[in-house]
Amino acid sequence: MIKTDILIIGAGPTGLFTVFEAGLLKLKCHLIDALPQPGGQLAEIYPKKPIYDIPGFPEVMAGQLIDNLMEQIKPFEPGFTLGERAQTIERLQDDTFVVTTNRGTKHHAPVVAIAGGLGSFEPRKPPIANITDFEDNGVSYIIRDPEVYRNKRVVIAGGGDSALDWTIYLADLASELYLVHRRNEFRGALDSVEKVAELSKLGKVELVTEAEVTQLHGRDELEAVTIKHKTNGESHIETDHFIPLFGLSPKLGPIGDWGLEIEKNAIKVDNSYDYQTNIPGIYAIGDVNTYKGKLKLILSGFHEAAIMCQSAYQRIHPDKKFVMKYTTVSGVNGFDGSKKEAKREVVKAIV
Repeated sequence: MIKTDILIIGAGPTGLFTVFEAGLLKLKCHLIDALPQPGGQLAEIYPKKPIYDIPGFPEVMAGQLIDNLMEQIKPFEPGFTLGERAQTIERLQDDTFVVTTNRGTKHHAPVVAIAGGLGSFEPRKPPIANITDFEDNGVSYIIRDPEVYRNKRVVIAGGGDSALDWTIYLADLASELYLVHRRNEFRGALDSVEKVAELSKLGKVELVTEAEVTQLHGRDELEAVTIKHKTNGESHIETDHFIPLFGLSPKLGPIGDWGLEIEKNAIKVDNSYDYQTNIPGIYAIGDVNTYKGKLKLILSGFHEAAIMCQSAYQRIHPDKKFVMKYTTVSGVNGFDGSKKEAKREVVKAIV
């Protein structure tokens, strides 16, 4: 049983920033996310896309923002349960909660903060009849360990940042590497498109455009794929791995069965106070929630996280009164930001 003060469902930017705000209040956090790494959509779908509306950053790459958030919360040592989806929740007699994942990992906390963005993400699968037969036997929708593909024959399908980025990464690992895309134009970052084109010229990547993988072949494991080209017909390619990277489809998932008030696939909250749901002790922040005037922006999630943590502190410590201090005064680790403030604190302690 993993125990913490605030259990955060979702390790996207809002969930990560919640760790920082909670840390300032001396509250420990643990995060659950179905994806194998922190960052949510920003890390999984478009790590190299620029974001322009983060205060203090005229422009920041999505992946860099996640890196910065991870660095920011490092002093507070959060725990992570990654690659697992929050499945069930149980409210105990003392009004605390036990959340169990789809793999049976149990988490216990007095406060649950749902920061799941648009929900749990499931891969968009290409319409190939027998694709499920080869899942985990040659077909993967997410790359968890690149070393699996060392000296292997690999076919990647897709035209976005994820497909381009992994093609670039695996070019030096795979013995043979194909990138198959339905169009001639790619949707990813220009520098990534240029790198893939250069790798193609060097013979490290076989670039197949205006085509798609239509059939999978093999007995117990994947052995080959059929690629249908718009003008050149079908070709048969022997391969060890097929990785369709067509993005992720957001779904509220099991959280939708937790008894929360749902409106248009989002969780209704009380935005007049603390973004709490209809179940006391369960909050929803970021894109996963809804209320009148809601803006689905990262900076809105940051604001909601700060307010929510103040309420969570009062729930966890009902007999204590927390006096908010600016970080320029209190610092990040609870130490005082100036000698004058430190002296005042020493005097208070003596008195």
